[in-house]
Amino acid sequence: MSKERIQKALARQGLGSRRQIENWISEGLISLNGKVITLGQQVESGDVVMYSGRKIIIRDDLQTLPRVLAYHKPEGEVCSRSDEKGRTTIFEHLPGLKHSRWIAVGRLDINTSGLILLTDNGDLANKLMHPSSEVQREYAVRVMGAATKEQLKKLTHGVELEDGPAKFDEIVETTFDDPTSNKSSLNRWYHVVLMEGRNREVRRMWEAVDLKVSRLMRVRYGSVFLNKSQRPGKVRELEPQEIRELGEIAGIEYSKDLRSGVPTGKNYRMTKHKPATRGARRGTGSGDGGRTRQSTSTSGRRKVNHEKRR
Repeated sequence: MSKERIQKALARQGLGSRRQIENWISEGLISLNGKVITLGQQVESGDVVMYSGRKIIIRDDLQTLPRVLAYHKPEGEVCSRSDEKGRTTIFEHLPGLKHSRWIAVGRLDINTSGLILLTDNGDLANKLMHPSSEVQREYAVRVMGAATKEQLKKLTHGVELEDGPAKFDEIVETTFDDPTSNKSSLNRWYHVVLMEGRNREVRRMWEAVDLKVSRLMRVRYGSVFLNKSQRPGKVRELEPQEIRELGEIAGIEYSKDLRSGVPTGKNYRMTKHKPATRGARRGTGSGDGGRTRQSTSTSGRRKVNHEKRR
């Protein structure tokens, strides 16, 4: 890895945006190899950065593929890292990262469920979200009442929203009435595709043609689909080939020689930090929340501690 500016390297590893990191550097909150730094500092692979008591080792991303998660977000969860109202966030269900953090590729509002991608690579996340990449997002939408041909035409040709015009690239109705029955469904399901992700855009577009969305679920982002077998609140880690296909959509070509970025050792869990946690971990000698590890010299002692916890 050649040297690069520290804010670029840290943004790539998911610590924050470049602007955020530049502000932290100006405030003296970031140190490099034990010394407080100034803007423009260069780093290389293996350098140790400290931020708010957190240790981050600069890594060479050219050695491994980025990690990407497909998370099935249920309704009622928020996409922020913390919530002032104490609501559950999507980050509480993710596997932990030792020297990086997960970056959400876009957001879903609290009342929307479905697929949300997360990665440990800032460059991949930014390119997937940038409008110039024109990455397709597909949603399953339940609408109160059936849309007329004129309403559907407006949605595919463009409607005017307060933040500019918007349109669906494709609309397919997936609700079909039983021809043998005199009853018709009040709610209608549609699959819609668009290439941007403005705040509540799908809901606002249907409202622009006087129809109300009663349920909204994202089922695809780019080349990644939400598996039908994946239950809400569950995570699926993408395979190397899926990551390469996703990178190609974002304009990034990953070499076939790159190995998977999934660690083969400890599985770090994402946990809320509590004052007693550090001491508890010191007592168990384990970074995996007290789970038993297979070791001939310590397995018996760890098992006893595990049983006490239970």
